[in-house]
Amino acid sequence: MNPRRPNILLYCTDQQRFDTIGALGNPHVQTPTLDRLVNTGTAFTHTYCQSPICTPSRSSLMTGLYPSRVHNTRNGNATFPDHPPLISKLIADSGYDCGMIGKFHLQSSGHRTEPRLDDGFRVWQFSHAPRDEWPRGEHDYADWVREKGGDLTAMRESPDRVPAEFHQTTWATQRAIEFIDDAGKARADDQPWFLNLNIYDPHPPFIPPKAYEDRFDPATLSGPHFEPDDLKTQEKLKAADFQGEVIPPEERDAKADQARYYAMIALIDDQLARLLAHLDASGQAENTIIIFTSDHGETLGDHGLMFKGCRFYEGLVRVPLIFHAPGKVAEKLQSDALVELLDLSATLLDLTGVALPAYHQGKSLLPILSGKASPDTHRDFVRCEYFDALAPDFTGGHGAFATMHRTRSHKLSLYHSIGGVGELYDLSTDPWEHRDLWDNPDSRETRDQLILQSFDAHVMLTTDVGSERIAPM
Repeated sequence: MNPRRPNILLYCTDQQRFDTIGALGNPHVQTPTLDRLVNTGTAFTHTYCQSPICTPSRSSLMTGLYPSRVHNTRNGNATFPDHPPLISKLIADSGYDCGMIGKFHLQSSGHRTEPRLDDGFRVWQFSHAPRDEWPRGEHDYADWVREKGGDLTAMRESPDRVPAEFHQTTWATQRAIEFIDDAGKARADDQPWFLNLNIYDPHPPFIPPKAYEDRFDPATLSGPHFEPDDLKTQEKLKAADFQGEVIPPEERDAKADQARYYAMIALIDDQLARLLAHLDASGQAENTIIIFTSDHGETLGDHGLMFKGCRFYEGLVRVPLIFHAPGKVAEKLQSDALVELLDLSATLLDLTGVALPAYHQGKSLLPILSGKASPDTHRDFVRCEYFDALAPDFTGGHGAFATMHRTRSHKLSLYHSIGGVGELYDLSTDPWEHRDLWDNPDSRETRDQLILQSFDAHVMLTTDVGSERIAPM
């Protein structure tokens, strides 16, 4: 067995739901590469992000703290806290060669290129929204398209859209191949590497290459999870910030949106296959752990909603999480234990041999991955937060504050800024959350118990108690 520490390929998509992988039960998607990783690795099927929007979720993953604890709870933020250090910095300081390709989004990329932090990345090849309004030298993807003779604006507006050869997913794959090939050049032959690869898709707008969209017939798709009572629930929650309006599926071309969304994932799968084939040809696959996940999900028409915002439905807060490393990670294992992306953060440190800082709030998955712990249980509950995201004019806070507390059997969502408003679902009988039990007298005791549990967890997990204690008084 190779004695050196493993390489880590962290492949993170943007806004990809948990139920978008064929081997995990979706018969409509086209994901043969991901299916292979599932069938020869470990998939955690109940993994939850710590915020249903990009920046706080990514901040949580990269620091090991809940968004409110790291003081980074919304998109559009001007700066990022100096403490704690990013896990990429800790991994780099331990001797890894670290690279970041694609979207990072710990700080705002609106009207500017995202500023660098003390992040530990030797390679930084940045891409945010796939537009070409970025100045030369500030957005590697836009520069790459220009160098290839492409015009992103013209392609996005054409009937065929941006073809695969010019797509951000393809660019990211190419840059990842170049990073892998740095072995023996920019780094010592025996130096392990950590690559944080961030694909922009399947983030809206849903504009896949037309050739990929043509692979899917909307009429054959299942469409969103929707029941008429969802409209009543959304009316109750209308004061809580959301990107899109509530529209029943019959008034929205929801299956066409689903087809385009699946098409974007199909392109991701094809490019992942290309990357893994190169990794294998390079001779480095044997000592590389592949991890696939996403920062949060997408409502995709469920409950009459599109996109993301202040809600905590399964399609929005539950994400894929797959580990693949034959001989190092359990094969053909699907764990339904409750898991947080914070636990992925802890696992990355564990895999790279970095001691978990005392402040870190994740719980390593390595015992399950290595077969030393049961795959049936990891956490008693998982949490998600949404605090004060952007206003519709993108100038300030909306004022929405909400939290989710999900146990094995129930999900409680509290909308603190509305006042006395929440949702309660029995997931054992209502897995797609159509029957809100918040006002059901028969569920009052369960609701009150979960409110207390959620409050206790919030106080203990998100309160910053200040500086290190050095004496009893």
